[in-house]
Amino acid sequence: MSDSENISYAPTLTEKGLVEKTSDNENGSNSQEKIETGEDLDSNDIDWSQYTPKRLPWRLNNTDVAALIAQDYRGSGTEDDPYRVSWLKEDPEDPKQYTPLYRWSITLLAASMTLAVSLSSSAYSGAIEHFIIDFGCSEEVAILGLSLMVLGYAMGPLLWGPLSELYGRRYPFIGSFAIYTLWMAVTCAAKNIGTVVVFRFLAGVFGSSSLVIPGGEIADMFPAEIRGLGIAFFCAAPFLGPSLGPLIGGFLGDAGGWKWVIGLLAIYAAILTALGAVLLPETYPPVLLRRRAAMLTKITGKRYLSVIDADHPQSVRELVQTALIRPWVLLIFEPIVLITTIYMSCIYGTLYLCFAAFPIVFQEGRKWNAGVGGLAFMGIFVGLMIGVTVAAFDNGRYVRLLRKNNGFPPPECRLPPAIFGGGAVVIGLVWLAAADSPSIHWIVPILATVPFAFGLVLVFLCLGNYLVDSYVVYAASVFAGNGVNIGIHWGVAVPAFIAAGCFPFPILFYIYGSKIRKSCKYAAEAARILHQMSSGGKVEQPSENEEVKEEKTQDAEAV
Repeated sequence: MSDSENISYAPTLTEKGLVEKTSDNENGSNSQEKIETGEDLDSNDIDWSQYTPKRLPWRLNNTDVAALIAQDYRGSGTEDDPYRVSWLKEDPEDPKQYTPLYRWSITLLAASMTLAVSLSSSAYSGAIEHFIIDFGCSEEVAILGLSLMVLGYAMGPLLWGPLSELYGRRYPFIGSFAIYTLWMAVTCAAKNIGTVVVFRFLAGVFGSSSLVIPGGEIADMFPAEIRGLGIAFFCAAPFLGPSLGPLIGGFLGDAGGWKWVIGLLAIYAAILTALGAVLLPETYPPVLLRRRAAMLTKITGKRYLSVIDADHPQSVRELVQTALIRPWVLLIFEPIVLITTIYMSCIYGTLYLCFAAFPIVFQEGRKWNAGVGGLAFMGIFVGLMIGVTVAAFDNGRYVRLLRKNNGFPPPECRLPPAIFGGGAVVIGLVWLAAADSPSIHWIVPILATVPFAFGLVLVFLCLGNYLVDSYVVYAASVFAGNGVNIGIHWGVAVPAFIAAGCFPFPILFYIYGSKIRKSCKYAAEAARILHQMSSGGKVEQPSENEEVKEEKTQDAEAV
């Protein structure tokens, strides 16, 4: 989308730098006045209300253009020294100035879209036996419909994260989610298992935008003191889907077959697509400031640039190249991103391993049907809810640290719950590996999933907040960067050993995180950009407590 797309209401400048405005007088005839633009322009003599964007459902907050014109920007308005556009002190268009109701409404809708995608992957596992019967395929081939969709989840963010930082959150999110809905719908018409597998892979690629872009939106909207609550609320969606999906898919598949499972999920996604198109606003500050600068340039004839573009100008080609390469650079060269990605991937992959392991443990081993077998995931559901609740209460601890550090606590303050969560993951997996035999009462392995899910949530939420606090404006790119044959006992025990090996990671970050972040190029750059946007382009460092001054200067910039 071009920067001028949302400012088509602005008048066209003449080559002499004049703005022509046509209006109807009391007699109905047209009168034309020319407003000279330049140093002598007196904004008090002009009715700027006609230039203010119309209020639309996806653009409820508009800053008065007169206030924008009157703002004292750094620069002289020329090509060589453009005005540097930043947020006003109380700017309605600044996502961090949204009202709590509006902020949480956006989060709820984005989380619902994420829930739809996570349900579509896990609900499939509850209907696998129906794919085997209808298409006459093996269980391994039928499971490809699950595994390839998860592969799509891994590949898609490498595209959607950068696009959301280049063109904003709104258009990539809604556009990709609409195409995801289309692939879900056409899957219902599949005549063979190969078509199902391919369509589900494509649905995973396009649906994966909901796994990365909402995290960026939360970083855009929520101030540091409540960002943890926003992340906790949003992250409940990708975890609720895996725990509820097999239950829904099992009972619905038994009642109406696999087409009912896929079809109802497609309908749910279509409803959310319509709501998102109407209600979701643009929240990415660099894009919003870039559009504002383009609008002011068109209205006044003076040269305006966002504070980011003015200080670090790049061509469109350079912007695209940087955005597409950034997730790979972050993943390969930023130790924080690499280590957290390895840890979170192992744990989340283990959760999806349960979709293949649980039917063996409870349906084959204990002769449960698909619907009742889905109830085995209720232990995961309980653990997830406990984890989200604990994370919400832990936000109070973070707020106290926020005040203690004059509003600039180091990102490592997010990590203590992840240390306990990592231990709970290991305990839960070892317990599950030892208790999955049919000779052991069914409640024992289900109870083992409670500490696993509890720890999984704490690890994900804390490390997710840690990454957001460390990279802020690059949050979407950071998020983009994130076996029956060996026997069921070892199929669960191996992830337990991997989780145990990853357990020290949060501890190392907590102790050495400040030094690690100082060696990370993009963490420092994200901190500088965020400070520029909030300070009007000035580069003074924020004040902070003397006791943390030497070690935490870069930490302070990050928030």
